[in-house]
Amino acid sequence: METTNYSDRVSKEQTPSSHHDDLVAGHQRLAGSLWVEKIFGSYQYFRLWVVQAIGSMGDWLGFLAIAAAATEYGGGTPETAVGFVFSVRIIPGLFLAPLAGVLVDRWDRRRVMINCDLARVVILVFLPFANSVWHLVLASLALEVFTLLWIPAKDSVVPSIVPQESLTTVNSLQMAATYGTIPLAAGLFIFLGRFADKISSWPGSAAFNADQIGLGFLADSLTFLFSAIMISFIAIPKRTQAETSVRRKPRLDLNSTITELREGWEFIFVNPVVRAVCAALGAGLIGGGMLIPLGPIFAKDVLGENPADGMSVLQTALGIGVAVGVASLAMSKSRIGQVQIFIFSVFGAGICLFIAASMSGLWPAAALIGLLGMFAGAIYVLGFTLLQISVAEELRGRIFSAVYTIVRLSLIIAMAVGPFVAATLNGLSEEFFNKELSIFGWEIFIPGVRITLWIAGMIIVSAGFLAFNSVRNLSGNDLPLEPEEENTL
Repeated sequence: METTNYSDRVSKEQTPSSHHDDLVAGHQRLAGSLWVEKIFGSYQYFRLWVVQAIGSMGDWLGFLAIAAAATEYGGGTPETAVGFVFSVRIIPGLFLAPLAGVLVDRWDRRRVMINCDLARVVILVFLPFANSVWHLVLASLALEVFTLLWIPAKDSVVPSIVPQESLTTVNSLQMAATYGTIPLAAGLFIFLGRFADKISSWPGSAAFNADQIGLGFLADSLTFLFSAIMISFIAIPKRTQAETSVRRKPRLDLNSTITELREGWEFIFVNPVVRAVCAALGAGLIGGGMLIPLGPIFAKDVLGENPADGMSVLQTALGIGVAVGVASLAMSKSRIGQVQIFIFSVFGAGICLFIAASMSGLWPAAALIGLLGMFAGAIYVLGFTLLQISVAEELRGRIFSAVYTIVRLSLIIAMAVGPFVAATLNGLSEEFFNKELSIFGWEIFIPGVRITLWIAGMIIVSAGFLAFNSVRNLSGNDLPLEPEEENTL
């Protein structure tokens, strides 16, 4: 597909017109183009961002609808039903994500995204007629398979339609689109409940299961239909013959698939920047992820607060911190290297978690958790930016799929092992120290949850050392190009 660079577009749009109206329209188009490119890097990415924002809202809406349906169909054990349904959205990705990366690198990525969106439309259209937990499980598994293909395809496309100097900003925008739409989805789900009550007496509403859950699934399907239509109009540069050579394989040969999987994982260990990012994300999420299941226990046992209220404050602080960290990166004009900021953020996150776990008051702990959120936001944005810069086009699908596998595995380890470690250490602390330790006359309360969070903080700091050790011997030429380097589309 033929593309033009920014200077060519500007010169064409500034060509004098013989008609005043055409001249005014040309200036308006130019102003709009400049505004979009300044914020989103390119008009094509602006379209993709709109797709992601609408799609993310649909994802969260579908999440709420599936949770409500699982609760309704779960009978006497709704918690088990909800956990079972959502475990299907996490565990299969550990095994399917690497294969999805191979396929994304073989196939046309725009076509992958469109087909995955249309497949999800079909699944969601039929979900209002589900009447058992098993229906939800099968649907969740199918939705997850198509999501595992869609996400690396999207992440692989971004560096092709965005100038390199804009990648940090657009990754911040991507995070805003992913998580900033949660309240919108929640508000829409509530509205659909009210709307379902209004139309419950309409003829045929019962036959189409037009209740809150059914309307939630239908609204979610419309977001994916919108996504498929929008993506079909996005101009994505054609990949070169070298980049698409792997796609010429006529079938999914087992030997070639294993070879391609090995190439992707080997690249993670060979490339120092990618190795640093994966080490920091993996170990960091194991440490930071423990805050999720242990937060209510920490609020109750250490801070002396109601578990729900204390955890709400900590979660709010974390969310605000992430938002501030992401926004700061998006607006920052700092000339400090992205690798250096990334490693500094990993160390900062670990230290903040360690000190927060040492606090005995809710608000000091919340302030430090907010700082942890700032560093976590920077880690996410810069980590994906460094991967996009450092990974060649023909490997992006496999690398991003591998990264998502690492993220999932790390979170599963954190949420599964964290409570077990806390309970074990709590028993040992009570037996040997009566949960108190005297250091230089200071009496320190050491329940298992506090010790576990201290360990979690040290794990994140260790991830910082792993990342630093991976890149410390690199010269400036070996590091990813910094934002001032020009990249013309």
